[in-house]
Amino acid sequence: MPRPVPRPIRALRLALLALHLATGLATIVLRFPFADAATRALLRRRWSQRLLALCGIEVERHGEFAAGALLALNHVSWIDVFVVLSQTDATFIAKAEVRRWPLIGWLAARNGTIFLRRGSRGHAAALARELVSHLRQGQSVALFPEGTTTDGLSLHPFHAALLQPAIDAGAPVQAVAIRYYDASGRRTTAAAFYGQMTLMQSLWRIVSEPRLRARTDVSLPFSIHGIDRKALGRALEAWIRERVQEDLA
Repeated sequence: MPRPVPRPIRALRLALLALHLATGLATIVLRFPFADAATRALLRRRWSQRLLALCGIEVERHGEFAAGALLALNHVSWIDVFVVLSQTDATFIAKAEVRRWPLIGWLAARNGTIFLRRGSRGHAAALARELVSHLRQGQSVALFPEGTTTDGLSLHPFHAALLQPAIDAGAPVQAVAIRYYDASGRRTTAAAFYGQMTLMQSLWRIVSEPRLRARTDVSLPFSIHGIDRKALGRALEAWIRERVQEDLA
């Protein structure tokens, strides 16, 4: 089992992360208003790559992202978003509570994150129309059909409601399985953000690891011809579940 990073190094990592967050805030305020969509996407990718580097996380990808796809991911941590954004540009769907997180909620909102208010039918209908518009314009959308996080070693049942816009738009649909490994190559829960854990506790666990590897497996686009959202949800869940469980022996 890898030895934890010494406390002074963890504190230094946190300080560098705080500085990086401040850089992100400045970029959004000073550069985003004058940047086109392609430049914003490049800035997001570079910022996400730097964030992962400061956290000691390297990304290993298997498969390719399709343009203008709906991406269905298993949900392990807040860091999942940046793992994906370090590789491709996508609009994320997040629960409304994230909007209230200090600084990170503001950053997410200014980066085009769409916040889902649960229990509101009117909001759900408006959100579905917005997602169809995004997908028809060739913009990728990423969401977590589980609706909550896990320890990364298991998977909750998928909710299929937000898959309907992809069917309506005729957009590609891909499953993305995310797994985290420690410095010895073993599966780890160090990056997981679940239960009653606070964001600061999650950060401390991450910076305590000498190195983490985030593996993303990206499926080929699923066929949506003649399929309903529930059947699509089951197919996506089965594909991701197989990969989440394949090296847990």
